[in-house]
Amino acid sequence: MSGPNGDPNMSTGDGIIEDDDEFSEDEYAAINSMLDQINSCLDDLEERNDALNGKLHELLESNRQARLEFRAQLLGGPPEEQPPADRDSSPQGRADLDAGSEEQK
Repeated sequence: MSGPNGDPNMSTGDGIIEDDDEFSEDEYAAINSMLDQINSCLDDLEERNDALNGKLHELLESNRQARLEFRAQLLGGPPEEQPPADRDSSPQGRADLDAGSEEQK
């Protein structure tokens, strides 16, 4: 019979180290307490991440509204609604903005 790593000269029982260490109830309790603390820290991090994510979305929406108002001032018309995707980053969107500012000069 081959060994665990495919060695044909080693049987599955050879070379296995028997681990006779047994943990006491106190050690299990300490490990459990540490795992609870880690879980609590991870929960706190998740809550902070969710709060930051919400604030980021609010900031992005505010930025989008300000950009629409700024464009309306430059083009001299009412602000138009845009989908959440950023159309201003395209070369065409910048060209339209540049053309609008040239018309006002």
